[in-house]
Amino acid sequence: MQLFVDNLTNVDFSYLDDQRGLVGETWLASVLLDGGLNHTSMIWDFGLVKKVMRNWLDDQLDHRLLLPIQSNRLSYDIKEERITLTWTFGNDDVLTMDAPIEAVALIDAEHIDQTAVAQWSLQQLESEFPENLEHIQLSFESEEIMGAFYHYSHGLKKHDGNCQRIAHGHRSRIQIWRDGNRDNNLEISWAERWADIYIGSEEDLVSISNDQKPQMHFAYDAPQGHFELTLPQRTCYIMNSDTTVECIAAHIAKVLQSEHGNSSITVKAFEGIHKGAIVEV
Repeated sequence: MQLFVDNLTNVDFSYLDDQRGLVGETWLASVLLDGGLNHTSMIWDFGLVKKVMRNWLDDQLDHRLLLPIQSNRLSYDIKEERITLTWTFGNDDVLTMDAPIEAVALIDAEHIDQTAVAQWSLQQLESEFPENLEHIQLSFESEEIMGAFYHYSHGLKKHDGNCQRIAHGHRSRIQIWRDGNRDNNLEISWAERWADIYIGSEEDLVSISNDQKPQMHFAYDAPQGHFELTLPQRTCYIMNSDTTVECIAAHIAKVLQSEHGNSSITVKAFEGIHKGAIVEV
C-alpha cells in the first residue's frame, strides 16, 4: 500500500555548477510512502508527513547554498559555526564565501542534482520515520514553465528570515507587457540577460578586483551574522537598490522603458513559484 503527497513543498536555493557557475534554483518536492497500516489504519498521518518532511526541507535546504562535498572543485573549512569555502569552476573562475554555517547545506555527493539531493535528504531523515514504513521515495522536479524564465541568486541583508543569506536563489518566470500587449520577445531577451546571474545591491559591493578576470566582492552584516561573497564580475548584475522581488520588478520595468522609447511597461516578476511582484511604469 502506498501513500503520496504531491507538491509537499518547494525549496528555493542556490548551488555550484562546474560550467554554469552559481545557479539559483527552485524545486517542487513530492513523497511516496510504502508500508503497512498502523494502529490508526494509516501508513502515516498526513499531518505528520507534512510536519516532519516539509519542516525539515524548509529548514535544511530552503534558502541555502548547496555544496557537493565530494567534488574536487570544492575546498572548505568550518570553525566556530562559520564556513569559509572556495569553488573553482571548469574555466578556472573562482568563487569564495565566508558565512554562518546555516547558510549552506553540505550534500554528500559529487555534484548537485535532484537525485543526489533526494538521496542525501532521506539519509538525514531516516531516524524520523515510523517503523511500519518499508520504503520512502522523495522526488524533486522543476516547475513546468511554458514561457521565459531565469535563474538568479541574491541575498537580502535587511530580511529577518533566511532570505538574508548571501547566496540563495530562485528559478523564476518573467512576464512583460509593452503598451498593453504581452511581449514574448522582451521576456525571452530579459531571461537571456539574466541567465544564471547573481543580482547584487550596489551598497553591498565592497570592491572590484583589477586583474584579467575581475572579481566582485560583496559583504554585509545581517541578523544571522556576517556574510562575504566574491565571484566573477561577468556573472554579476548590480542594482542601485535592494534586490527584493519588488525592486527587481521595478528595475526591469524602468530599464525596459528607457530602452524602448518610453513605452508603457508592465512587469510581472516571480520569486520562485506562485509569488512575486507586479510593477507598471
